[in-house]
Amino acid sequence: MDIRIGVTDTPREINLELADDADRDALKADIDAALAGESSTLWLTDDKGRDIAVAATRIAYVDVGPEGSTNPIGFS
Repeated sequence: MDIRIGVTDTPREINLELADDADRDALKADIDAALAGESSTLWLTDDKGRDIAVAATRIAYVDVGPEGSTNPIGFS
């Protein structure tokens, strides 16, 4: 599952690919909690096992790609 996160005052997005078995509903709940101010940091783990933290107050938007989506080779 592909995730794009826009960060305020930053011209680039954060692009992540999560594991195929990532729980979409749990991910959306974590995003909702961060945007609602219930948590100060949005933590995500990508498909390579790296942990990524984004300060909740800096999140401009989050784009969650469709489940099971893959990009053809050579295209992004």
